[in-house]
Amino acid sequence: MLPEHLELEIVTPEKHMLAETVDYVELPGQEGYMGILPGHAPLLSELGMGTLFYRKGAEVRYFAALGGFVEVLPGRVIVLADACERAGEIDVERARAALERAKSDLAKAGSADKNAAEVTLAMNRAVARIEAASKAGASVSGAATHR
Repeated sequence: MLPEHLELEIVTPEKHMLAETVDYVELPGQEGYMGILPGHAPLLSELGMGTLFYRKGAEVRYFAALGGFVEVLPGRVIVLADACERAGEIDVERARAALERAKSDLAKAGSADKNAAEVTLAMNRAVARIEAASKAGASVSGAATHR
């Protein structure tokens, strides 16, 4: 018999962020987004950078997921994130400033520059944070508030 819900856990090196019974999870993989429903086939995947969200009834909660791993079992999703932030706790102005700094640094770095990869990573982190906050309804000009 297939499970009716998923047990979602989100853990970072700093803390256990979430343990919740949910209906649906969507998260960023390295090759694109994955939607997970109860009864999903088991898998282990690298977690990308982007917006992770879950649905529990009519409630939707958003997070900025910033790398790590995910294990999916038929009734359970375990996210072992390098870093993860609740969308409502993201300082959007700080993320925007980080994005502008990274864009400026990337323009200065040559393609052979070792720092180019680090700057690209910083830029991707900032974009993931801004997108998660905007999807959660934070005040981000010109951004959509729902998926």
